[in-house]
Amino acid sequence: MESMDDGVVTPKWRKFLRVYMAVEALAFAAIFACKLNPAFTNTKTDQKPESQCSDNCLPGTRKKPGLSVHPCCYECVPCSEGEISNITERVNWMKCTEEEWPNQKKDRCIRKLLDFLSYTDNISIIFISLSVSFCIVTLLVMRIFIFYLNTPIVKANNRNLSFVLLVCILLSFLCVFLFLGQPLDITCILRVMTFGVIFSIAVSSLLAKTIMVYIAFRATKPGSYWRKWIGVTLANSIVSVCSSVQGIICLIWMSVSHPFQEMDTHSYQDKIVIQCNEGTVIGFYSVLGYMGFLAAVSFVLAFMVRTLPDSFNEAKYITFSMLVFCSVWIAMIPPYLSTRGKYMVAVEVFAILASNAGLLGCIFLPKCFVILFKPQLNTQIYMLENKKQ
Repeated sequence: MESMDDGVVTPKWRKFLRVYMAVEALAFAAIFACKLNPAFTNTKTDQKPESQCSDNCLPGTRKKPGLSVHPCCYECVPCSEGEISNITERVNWMKCTEEEWPNQKKDRCIRKLLDFLSYTDNISIIFISLSVSFCIVTLLVMRIFIFYLNTPIVKANNRNLSFVLLVCILLSFLCVFLFLGQPLDITCILRVMTFGVIFSIAVSSLLAKTIMVYIAFRATKPGSYWRKWIGVTLANSIVSVCSSVQGIICLIWMSVSHPFQEMDTHSYQDKIVIQCNEGTVIGFYSVLGYMGFLAAVSFVLAFMVRTLPDSFNEAKYITFSMLVFCSVWIAMIPPYLSTRGKYMVAVEVFAILASNAGLLGCIFLPKCFVILFKPQLNTQIYMLENKKQ
């Protein structure tokens, strides 16, 4: 072997020293790298190693202890309805307010949608179109009656009541707009007031027409007691008294507990229903009950006198109109009680349009048909001959 003599390093030892120094440098570099890497270091000497057998619970879920006895093992369950979890590894849920609802991920609360029959809904557009169309038809009928004001058909059965009925039908078609849009306290009050009073005047006019038909038949007999009742005074009195009763019912209802806007946050989970609260159910059903009573009395009387001989007996047309009127409102009751929100309002609007269209079609369109297309029947001579037969 070679040795080092007098400080002289042999080539073999020089090579050995180089290898040793290289290995030592690599060792120091590895130790320095471990010091800089946090995975291999622990700055807190008292920190214990964590043990976890489940994944972290993301927002929208919470921890639920599993069947294992180890606390590190748990399940991640989704949030319940109306609750959110917006922090990872949350144990409890956060409940949204009544005006809010969780989003699809259930990690934050969002505002609930407002639900009411707005003017932009498809069904509202249909209702508006029908209401405007029926108003135009009603105005045309009024124009025809004014132009042929002194003809026998127009004068038959009190033409003043006919114009009162036409005005009521026109206003009823227009009151449909009170049921559209977001309900307010004032619109909730106007709905029931206009609906109850206008319909009562219309049905009272039909009742007065029916009574006048019966009186006119009885007054044809010589020395009849009924002659003194013929005239506009009795008809106007019937309309005034019957409609005033409905007005008093509405005033009592408004003074006790008037309708108001209501925010229903419980019927649906994801939306707020804005509707009209009737205030007191007794008042609401009193208005409907009285209107139904007038319609029933008018229907019965018109049915009884429908076969009486007269030049132009309007009672048979009133019978058909009251049959349509009563059928529509009776058929409305089941869907009205089984729906909520804007669909309940849509049922009311449909009943208003259908019942008014029945009155307009059954009473006035036959007269307009005779006036426009069969003028030979709208003469005094034909009326007298038909009355003799």
